[in-house]
Amino acid sequence: WSILLHPIEGLAPGKAGEYDESIILDPEKRTWHESATAAALHWEKRIQDAMIRLVLNEKDPTEARELLIKRYTTQIKQYEQRDSQDVFQLYANALTSLYGPHSSYFTPRTNENFQINMSLSLEGIGAQLTTEDDYTQVIEVIPGGPADVQGILGAEDKIIGVAQGEDDIVDVIGWRIDEVVALIRGAKGTTVRLEVIPANGDNSNSVTIAIIRDKVKLENKSAQSEILEIEQEGNPYKLGVIDIPAFYMDFEAYRARDPDYKSTTRDVLRLVRELEEQQVDGIVLDLRNNGGGSLQEATTLTDLFIDYGPVVQIRDANGRVNRYHRASRRAAYSGPLLVLINRLSASASEILAGALQDYGRALVVGSQSFGKGTVQDITGLSSGQLKMTISKFYRVSGDSTQHRGVLPDIAFPSVYDPEEVGESQQDNVLPWDRIHRVPHKIDDTLTFYLDTLTDAHQQRIQQDPDFIHLFERVDLSDSWSADATLSLNLSERRARSEAWDKALFSLDNKRLTAKGLNPSTDIASWREDRDIDEDNIAESDPILFEAGQILGNQIGVISASNRLQIVQLDPNMATP
Repeated sequence: WSILLHPIEGLAPGKAGEYDESIILDPEKRTWHESATAAALHWEKRIQDAMIRLVLNEKDPTEARELLIKRYTTQIKQYEQRDSQDVFQLYANALTSLYGPHSSYFTPRTNENFQINMSLSLEGIGAQLTTEDDYTQVIEVIPGGPADVQGILGAEDKIIGVAQGEDDIVDVIGWRIDEVVALIRGAKGTTVRLEVIPANGDNSNSVTIAIIRDKVKLENKSAQSEILEIEQEGNPYKLGVIDIPAFYMDFEAYRARDPDYKSTTRDVLRLVRELEEQQVDGIVLDLRNNGGGSLQEATTLTDLFIDYGPVVQIRDANGRVNRYHRASRRAAYSGPLLVLINRLSASASEILAGALQDYGRALVVGSQSFGKGTVQDITGLSSGQLKMTISKFYRVSGDSTQHRGVLPDIAFPSVYDPEEVGESQQDNVLPWDRIHRVPHKIDDTLTFYLDTLTDAHQQRIQQDPDFIHLFERVDLSDSWSADATLSLNLSERRARSEAWDKALFSLDNKRLTAKGLNPSTDIASWREDRDIDEDNIAESDPILFEAGQILGNQIGVISASNRLQIVQLDPNMATP
C-alpha cells in the first residue's frame, strides 16, 4: 500500500500543480499501461489531479495533502477489510458478466439490501449510517422509525458500540459499515443497545441508548405526488405529478397476506385518488431515473390506467411466449395522462411507458429510454443468490425494448449522451428483435393530435428562457467534455475553471435578462446567488414543466375538438 500513499506523502504542498503534464481520466480514451512504471506514473498524475481539484475548491495545499492521505488511507482500510464473500462476489460477477450485464451473484448481505430496496422496508432502528474516520456516524434518522420515535439518537452521532438486548456491548470502532449495520438490524420487537458519542460531545464521553426494533418503511424512496399549475391562453390547468422512483413490492408481506403490504401500485393508486379529490385536470407519470424493479408491479400499475388487455409479452430461451401479464380490470383512472421518461428509465419503466404508448392511452415525452428488455430470475444458493437473465420482454406491438428502449412521441434534449449511457453501450448485451403483435385496443386520438402538440411544444421551447438555457448548458457541457485531456498545471487549470464559470455566468445572465429579472453584476456575487429556486418548477425542472405544458395543451385541443363535434351534431345549431 505504500506505493499508493507514497506520491501523496512525498507531495510538497508548495509544488502542487507546478507540472507541465497532462492526464486522461477516461479509461476508454487512454491506452492500457504497458508496465508497472507507466501505471505508477499515471497514479502520480491522478494524485496531482486530485490535489489541484481540492486547491481549486479553496483548500489550503497543506490541508489538501492531509485530506488526500486520509481519503486513500480510508480506502485502503476498506479494501483490507474485504472478506472471502467479497472476493467470491468479485470473481462470480466477472464470470456472470460474460453472459450479460444483468446477471450477477449476491452475497447474503447484498441480497438482504436488494430485498430491502425491493420492499422499501426493513426491520431495525431506522437510521442511515456512514463511515467517518474509524467511526460509524448517523447521517439521518428516518422519520417515523423507532430511533425517531425514541427521540435520542440524532444526526452526526457516532456509534462506537452495539449490544443485543442485555448482552455485553461490542466495540465497533474501525468496523466495516455493513458489519455494524448487520449488528444493529434485527427482528421486530427485539432490543438493541447502542453506545453513542453525541454530535455535540467530545470523544471521551458516551451514552448508551436502548431502542426497540420495528418495521421501518423507507417512504422517501416511494412514489410521491405534487401539484403543477400552468396557464395556457388564459386557461388555468391544475395537474398532478406522480414521481415513481422504482417498481417496488414487499413480497414477504404480500405472501403473508398482510393487508398493508407496500407496493408501487398501491401507493400510486392512493396518490391518484388524492389528486382526484383535489380535482386535477390531468396526471403526469414521472419515470425519469426509474431503473425498474418488479415485473409484477409493472403489470399491475399499467392496469390502473388501461381497461382489460395484455400488458407485456415474455419469450424464454426456448422461444415460448407468455402473454399472461394482463390488465384484469377496468382502469382506475381514465383522465388525461402523460408519461415522462429519460435515458435512465429502464426495464419495468419501459414496460409501463411502452404499454401506455401502444394503447394510445398516454403520450410519452422526454428522451429515449435505457433499453433494458430482459427478465431476470433469482435462484437461492447455499450462500447468497444468483440473479440470471432468463427471458426477454416485448411490447404488445411485438417490438422489444432491448437495446433500443422506448422512443418518446415528443423528444426533449437529454443531459445523458446515448453514446455513453444505455443498454446499447453495455458489454455482451442481447440484440433488439421483434415477435408477433398481440391484439389490443388502440385509441388513436393522441396520434391524431400529435403534430399539433409537437408544433406547440417546439414553439414554446424556442422562446422559453429556462428551456433555452437547458439547451445551451447541454451544448456547453458537450463541448467542454470533448477534450479528454486535463492539464496538471495549476495555473492552466485555474484559468480553465474561471473560463467555465465565466461561460456559466454569461448563460445564467442571459436567462435572467430574458425573464425580465436582474442579472448578476459580477462572477463573485453570481457564485453566491446562483442557487435555483426549488419551489419554482419552471426554473428548477424545466423538463417537468414543459411536460405539464404538453399535457395542458393536450387537454385543451381535445376539449376544443369535442366541443366542436357537439356543435356540429346538434340539429338546432346546424347551418342552413
